[in-house]
Amino acid sequence: MDRCDECTFVYASVSGQDLPRLLRGLRARYSAALSEVPDLRRRPAPGVWSPLEYTCHVRDVLRVQGERLALALTVDAPEFTPMGRDERAIADAYNEQDPRVVLDELAAAADDLAARFSLLGPSELARTGGYPWPQPQIRTLLWLGQHTIHEGEHHLLDIHRAARSPTAGEV
Repeated sequence: MDRCDECTFVYASVSGQDLPRLLRGLRARYSAALSEVPDLRRRPAPGVWSPLEYTCHVRDVLRVQGERLALALTVDAPEFTPMGRDERAIADAYNEQDPRVVLDELAAAADDLAARFSLLGPSELARTGGYPWPQPQIRTLLWLGQHTIHEGEHHLLDIHRAARSPTAGEV
């Protein structure tokens, strides 16, 4: 995947040097986006997550990517396990969580991942692992970082869409 047709994110537009700054900027961007939404727990349509659920997901993506990064720096060619995004949303009751706590946790996870990426040089960014999505494929740590930024950008788009949605949906 080089470009997301839905949100227009271009992976190559993010360098390894960009990753820490972009990761650290997620809290402010998510805080601003959530401030536009009158009901953070409202699902805009059946089967579509609420803004709070998307924010929880991005927080957990940041955490999981940190685990994957650490693994790839200590094990040659690891296979990353799927994060279980849908199962996690249910098991962790995303839509019942406190939005302030979620934003604090998102910021902490983003800062941690940013700090880890800031220490990597070209040889570390070139290390690889088997990434499970959208289909299993060998990916570099640079791609892992780029994909993490894409997740953040893409789900901001989802939150903005939810803010403009006139009707609520059920699970």
